[in-house]
Amino acid sequence: MKCVLVQENWVNYSDAVYDRVGNIQMSRIMGADVRLVADGFDIGFRKSWEDALESVRQAGGKPYAIPAGCSDHPLGGLGFVGFAEEVRQQEAELGFKFDYIVVCSVTGSTQAGMVVGFAADGRADRVIGIDASAKPEKTREQIHRIARKTAEQVELGRDITASDIVLDERYGGPEYGLPNQGTLDAIRLCAKLEGVLTDPVYEGKSMHGMIDKVTRGEFPAGSKVLYAHLGGVPALNAYSFIFREG
Repeated sequence: MKCVLVQENWVNYSDAVYDRVGNIQMSRIMGADVRLVADGFDIGFRKSWEDALESVRQAGGKPYAIPAGCSDHPLGGLGFVGFAEEVRQQEAELGFKFDYIVVCSVTGSTQAGMVVGFAADGRADRVIGIDASAKPEKTREQIHRIARKTAEQVELGRDITASDIVLDERYGGPEYGLPNQGTLDAIRLCAKLEGVLTDPVYEGKSMHGMIDKVTRGEFPAGSKVLYAHLGGVPALNAYSFIFREG
């Protein structure tokens, strides 16, 4: 199958190689038709999305549409329901349960799937989303909407309520894709102490959130906290100037 990617200009940042490295570079190497458009950050649907679908139809193809983050796709939340099941299997082998799960949230489907998955054993509100959109109202609404649809699909047996959605709004600034000093400190600390790389767009912000929450004592002493690393390391190359000295 062929692949058409609509890459919107979500990040208000201009490194010399920003549009030639990371996920865009890998997508081009793998043969995707990468279409860069000027639309700024928004987790909704745009005309560029509809234009791409129509161009495939006009060329005689049948498009299968997957939105950003697999967010509003009908099956978008199911993958991380499966994640919760895998965690439960590993917990049984380890002999303990995690008290909290920390994850980055922007387009919503990842946290939504986790909320539904962990609702099965009463831990929906133990999934702590760290907002990286800097537009948390939209993100929160989308998490809730996707979670409710996903709960119906898996026949959870109860509705997902607003109290099930925990989204920490303190770490997403100054805007999507732009790191604050806490983001950069967390990236460097995690790399130096653990050899784990995080990025300025997603994981650097959720790592900052988790570290800060631990420092503030917001997790009870002795809590077992699972950090969900969602990838994103290739994005580091797009911020080469920021990290020119490490």
